[in-house]
Amino acid sequence: MNDNPVKAIAFFLPQFHPIPENDEWWGKGFTEWTNVTKAKPLFPGHYQPHLPADLGFYDLRLPEVRQQQAELAGKYGISGFCYYHYWFNKRRILEHPVNEILNTGKPDFPFCLCWANENWTRTWSGGSKDVLLKQKYSHEDDIDHIHSLFSAFRDPRYIRIDGKPLFLVYRTELLPDPKKTAEIWRSEAIKNGIGDLYLVRVESFVNNINPETIGFDAAIEFAPDWANLGPRLFRTELLKKISNIGLFPKVFSDNQVVDYDTLATSMMRKKNPDYVRFPGVTPCWDNSARKKKNAAIFINSTPDKYEQWLASSIQKASLFDSKIPKLVFINAWNEWAEGNHLEPDQKWGHAYLEATFNALNDPNKERKTLRTHPNPLNISHYLRYLYNRNIGWRLQK
Repeated sequence: MNDNPVKAIAFFLPQFHPIPENDEWWGKGFTEWTNVTKAKPLFPGHYQPHLPADLGFYDLRLPEVRQQQAELAGKYGISGFCYYHYWFNKRRILEHPVNEILNTGKPDFPFCLCWANENWTRTWSGGSKDVLLKQKYSHEDDIDHIHSLFSAFRDPRYIRIDGKPLFLVYRTELLPDPKKTAEIWRSEAIKNGIGDLYLVRVESFVNNINPETIGFDAAIEFAPDWANLGPRLFRTELLKKISNIGLFPKVFSDNQVVDYDTLATSMMRKKNPDYVRFPGVTPCWDNSARKKKNAAIFINSTPDKYEQWLASSIQKASLFDSKIPKLVFINAWNEWAEGNHLEPDQKWGHAYLEATFNALNDPNKERKTLRTHPNPLNISHYLRYLYNRNIGWRLQK
């Protein structure tokens, strides 16, 4: 861990081990790696697939893997992991890694939980209305849910703010009465000797809700902010018509391709709200490994650009009032099928981890300014596509 007063917490996806539900829904042995390894480049210069380096295609059931992840994160200045937590009316899923962390006491690395409270659907394969696991909210379930978390909250490694366990909710707007839920959670925690909670809503889809109005303490800026992406590339009506007759790659009309610089610049320029909101950054984003259509693909991301964005967010957090925790959230440690991971890959190695370390340890260093206008794909790549399309070379689809 570093000595910077601003601490970086990285979101952590636990879907890297087989479970019966995924075996049933997606095929025997399915894990996140299944999507990762199927990915292909959709246009010249498109970075896919993202393949792991140091840690390989790991299985989170192995304690050695969890230990290596913690050591790697700590070495480069990450202060803790925020594990996604899945709860469906007394039913938990993908809980094995966190259970093992609690049961074994290893690794000795700070952590907190984020309730990913969406329905599970077949969105990845285009079936967003095919619900696999449905959330059924009730205040009775609020009590059961918070009680199930007490063992984690009592763990000495659990991240606390002013002594209060830090608990995140991914989409508070889906809760029928978030203020009543927060009230129940706090009351039950205090009644059972946990003490008060530090509740945070993630600004993932609906922004600008003052968390205090729903009984929460703060918000987290999810990256990418879908309302501040910058312009989509190659999405004009003319290009759409040209792509329909095969003269332009259809991938650009079927998906959202955005320049990373405009995303980072747009998010850095956002005004501070009149409530507590922790900055969020992402090293990259490309979920075409998961989605066959309507994927979000950010091109031209590099460790240097990510370092500048992270440094800017750290500077912003450092100016918080002394009563406000100085936190930055990174999306993510290991979202491999969304192309946003700090874990080393075969293209960049440790470069994104080194960028994280540099930003945390010297956020005020002068860095190259990000472009404010998108830089589309190199035109020579597209001309080469046109030239070769009739002699057998095709974009992989």
